[in-house]
Amino acid sequence: METALVLPFVMAMVLVLVQVGLLVRDHILIVHATREAARAAAVEPTTESAASAALAATGLDPGRLQVETSGSRTAGGLLRVTVRYRPEPAVPIVGRFFPSMALEEALTIRVE
Repeated sequence: METALVLPFVMAMVLVLVQVGLLVRDHILIVHATREAARAAAVEPTTESAASAALAATGLDPGRLQVETSGSRTAGGLLRVTVRYRPEPAVPIVGRFFPSMALEEALTIRVE
């Protein structure tokens, strides 16, 4: 009888932990994508080069990944690269509690 009462809560906690683990993984991928986008933008300071580098660095969904650049595009200037990603909840039950999460990372680099 006690197992029937406790098991739903234990399963819910396991599902929440799985979703949090996936969000942490996505955040690590976003940090990596931002670094790669910044490296590409340092050499060729265009949003297109940064976006293609960010997409090539990760296996994330291109429809959910957004790359922006702002700042100076001249040699020696500072360029800021911002990467945003809206992950889709992998666990449907947990997704109801976190419907619209957005992960964002930014990095400022010197243009070569």
